Amino acid sequence: MHSHLETDRLIIRPLSLNDCAFILELLNSKGWIKYIGDRKVVDLNGAQEYIKKILEKENFSYNVFEIKETNEPIGVVTFLHRDEFDFPDIGYAMLPNFEKKGYAFEATKHYLAHVQNNKSIKKVIAITLPGNSNSINLLEKLGLKYESSYFEDQTQLSLYSIVF
Repeated sequence: MHSHLETDRLIIRPLSLNDCAFILELLNSKGWIKYIGDRKVVDLNGAQEYIKKILEKENFSYNVFEIKETNEPIGVVTFLHRDEFDFPDIGYAMLPNFEKKGYAFEATKHYLAHVQNNKSIKKVIAITLPGNSNSINLLEKLGLKYESSYFEDQTQLSLYSIVF
């Protein structure tokens, strides 16, 4: 579900190959590595390959959110239809310099409202580590509720959901 959306402060747009420098920085940020995992992307060529793989997956939608005034990319909202789940998974990640300013909530709330307006999607899930309190707080603020825990590759994960 690729879309061009705007909020008061942000532009939300599809990821492109022009985002290599931003993706390189994001994938190597402390929060990404700690809560999402090290993708071993260490240079611009690696970032370009990472983006190409995402763009090839028709059920994966990565959307960059950037500050409207400067067009500076600061985060992503993801919307993934994973084979192992019946419902799409919404997620987000952001550069650490922009945390605690409401940008992630603004972007994900607006994107989730766009999904809800689509009317063909009845439920959205989100997956996070149980100890990621910032993510859990944001998900709950968006209206998602804890559903269950499960293990993936010996890592415990928490599943949240919202039904429209």
